[in-house]
Amino acid sequence: MGYNKKMFGLGSRRSIIREIFEYSKKRAAEIGADNVYDFSLGNPSVPAPDEVNDAIASLIASESSVLLHGYTSAQGDANVRKIISDKISESFGVNISPNLIYMTCGAAASLSICLKALIEEDSDECIVFAPFFTEYRVFIENAGGRIVISNPEPDTFQIDIADFESRLTRNTKAVIVNSPNNPSGVVYSEKTVRALCEVLKRKSQEFSHPIYLIADEPYRELVYSGVKVPYLMNYYDNTLVCYSYSKSLSLPGERIGYIAVSPTMEEGENVYLAVCGAGRSLGYVCAPSLFQQVIARCIDAKVNVEAYKENRDILYDNLTAYGYKCVKPDGAFYLFVKAPEDDAYKFYERAKKHELLVVPCDDFGVFGYVRIAYCTDKQKVIGSLPAFHALAEEYGL
Repeated sequence: MGYNKKMFGLGSRRSIIREIFEYSKKRAAEIGADNVYDFSLGNPSVPAPDEVNDAIASLIASESSVLLHGYTSAQGDANVRKIISDKISESFGVNISPNLIYMTCGAAASLSICLKALIEEDSDECIVFAPFFTEYRVFIENAGGRIVISNPEPDTFQIDIADFESRLTRNTKAVIVNSPNNPSGVVYSEKTVRALCEVLKRKSQEFSHPIYLIADEPYRELVYSGVKVPYLMNYYDNTLVCYSYSKSLSLPGERIGYIAVSPTMEEGENVYLAVCGAGRSLGYVCAPSLFQQVIARCIDAKVNVEAYKENRDILYDNLTAYGYKCVKPDGAFYLFVKAPEDDAYKFYERAKKHELLVVPCDDFGVFGYVRIAYCTDKQKVIGSLPAFHALAEEYGL
């Protein structure tokens, strides 16, 4: 065959999330969308803030087509990067230069660029914390590295620091932290973060090379009841932040985000240039011009997080009352539920018979759990409850 077999494998088999989403569309066409309870895809249901639509309309009415539709600098518009760096400095007390910001097509591009910028050898390893976003494996392996999975604390799904330390080797090049976490909704505590960073500092010194911390932060603003998400640059110098506005502004289809390289990073300017080079090599240059300008005007805008909290509370309170065991999420918009049998895929198939579409999480590195994405209409959440109740009764919960 004249094509890349590995890429064929990725293209011919969708992720489990996408498989379920496609099934949902087919099933909705057969029996009506109101009768299908699709909790598969993390597609924000809360509308983008009014400021976003106002900014788009204003920009199109008043700005030149060159600014809105022409190329920016490869790393992004200088003024946009300045506005973002100022916002980081204001919010987190990190005095970062716009010349350490690289605009991207969302968090997936940010992660792919960072991994390509850091991984040099086939032996280079990147540690991820289970449960983890399934595409991390694809991004790491595509950069030429090897994924290493650290198991969590079983009840809290915080990082198991002892397990993490046991995974570190001289080949460890990077560690990805995703908090609030997809798929569990867990926010890593400051105690966890401090312990993690102390291990990284000690092991970097022992191995005589920096271990980079990549903070994947598309859900940073989606937290409940005043929970704080530690900003990792404040705890560890060799940190890169991968940010996306997909969730914080409900703009997943616009693909806009950035990479921020810590101003205190060892050889930070060189790492930033490696980021620029990786973006160039992958073809991820000049993120969408119009939405760079939209972000610049909407830097302080926020979505209605309370709508997600309502859905969380309805699902968590009712499912636990039915007998399901769930991790109560402090952020994001996912509920992580223990399947009532060992095989999460069998539970998923039984749920399908009730038109409940949940995601089995074996590919997320934790077995026996399913993910429920509750970023959907509140009435859909309420409507699903009898089906969840009937399913629980089938299992004798």
